[in-house]
Amino acid sequence: MSKRNSQAAKSAARERLRLERERQAKRDKVKRQVIVACSIVGVLAIAGGISYAVVQSNQPSKWEKAADAKVVAPANTSGKNGTTVTLGESKSDNVVHLYEDPRCPGCANFEQTIGETVNKGMEDGTYKLSFTIGTFLDGNLGGEGSRNALSALGAALNVSPEAFIDYKTALYSSEYHPSESTDEFAKDDYLIKVANSVDALKNNKKFQDAVEKGTYDAWAMKMSDAFQKAEDVQSTPTVKINDKVIETPGTDAEWQQALKDAGVTKQ
Repeated sequence: MSKRNSQAAKSAARERLRLERERQAKRDKVKRQVIVACSIVGVLAIAGGISYAVVQSNQPSKWEKAADAKVVAPANTSGKNGTTVTLGESKSDNVVHLYEDPRCPGCANFEQTIGETVNKGMEDGTYKLSFTIGTFLDGNLGGEGSRNALSALGAALNVSPEAFIDYKTALYSSEYHPSESTDEFAKDDYLIKVANSVDALKNNKKFQDAVEKGTYDAWAMKMSDAFQKAEDVQSTPTVKINDKVIETPGTDAEWQQALKDAGVTKQ
């Protein structure tokens, strides 16, 4: 009796063990399927992310789009794409031409030392004042502050020549001109902050909309191209009097001497 019961017990135990092994095998199979499925999803997600990143990286930047966009030229400009900016009512043929870059520290120093004197010569009719503004420092230093500031200068020029002059003066001032290595001018709100120090632009909604919408971005790119094509311009600031490059003056006296040497006198 006991022997028979023992055999039955062993058989039952072997059956339970077999069934348990089958259940475990099924669980292991399901687990493997889940791991494989998750791995596939992960790979697809990574691939999708890479594909999205590649697509995004191949999208043209704001400024690349602007380079191909239709140009809206500011008022008070002339020439192809409005890249000729010549201000003043001088009856003479004398023209002082400034070549600058908004991020250029040398341009800021020039403005802070003799900018007022240079502007006064234009205002009193001694000469007309012309501007070609480049953006090469964006390429040299990285960023987009020069292009963005140039676009904002276009918005100021569209308001009036006086607004343009005053805004350029403010951008180059010791109070607002940033370090060459920083890119504050890339921020629209910073450009608007500077503009609020200029009477003609303070809280000027039309000007602010043009800055924020990039109305003159395409114009800025064409102006930058004109700077690149300018003859005898190797650095900023470069000053020409009647198409001749002069040594950049550092004082009012040096400026007056430069005008005298070029035969430019007050009318």
